[in-house]
Amino acid sequence: MDYASLKARHRAERVGYPTSLTLRVHRALSWLDRAERSSDDKDLQFMLLWVAFNAAYAQDLTGDGSQSERERLHSFLGQLCRVDGKRFGELVWQEFPGSVRVLLENQYVFQPFWDWRNGRIEEDEYRRQFEGSRRAAERALGEGDTEVLLQIVVHRLCTLRNQLVHGGATWNGELNRDQVRDCAAVLGRLVPLIVATLMDHPGENWGPVHYPVVE
Repeated sequence: MDYASLKARHRAERVGYPTSLTLRVHRALSWLDRAERSSDDKDLQFMLLWVAFNAAYAQDLTGDGSQSERERLHSFLGQLCRVDGKRFGELVWQEFPGSVRVLLENQYVFQPFWDWRNGRIEEDEYRRQFEGSRRAAERALGEGDTEVLLQIVVHRLCTLRNQLVHGGATWNGELNRDQVRDCAAVLGRLVPLIVATLMDHPGENWGPVHYPVVE
């Protein structure tokens, strides 16, 4: 599943989609296309994939603020698993022995590690949270709970996103190659599946888009 196949499908089916879904998919695919053509620059590829992911899930943020960004993200992941838990489960379990497991064991994409390093929490608290997250992932794996495992993985991706987008890392730096490579690999599999799922369920309420087109 890649940009070319998804774009061809979108062209063939988009007439029957709600306007918001057509725009959401169109924007996500435009960034996925560029990401696939940036395989020689993993930092750039990851950031492009993140924008594609954001285009697929982001909601209008001008509401009453009753939901945090984390809650909106969890809600979206839950919606994906509800409409197509089988395929998301297959993706997580197929990737778990490789990049997903490595990612979950990498402290550098675990936000409480940086909270400790920056003096916001004690080392014992960071280690308690890290071990708790690891146990939660193992429990979710054992119980076949795709949604919880997906949430844990995406939070790791969010930490790397914050590091790169907010200038907390050096481009092509030697110190973070492992996590950039692994996060790009996971997101590179996740984004196309999300886009396909949106198109599989055009009648689902995926919410209003950020910044609708103004003629």
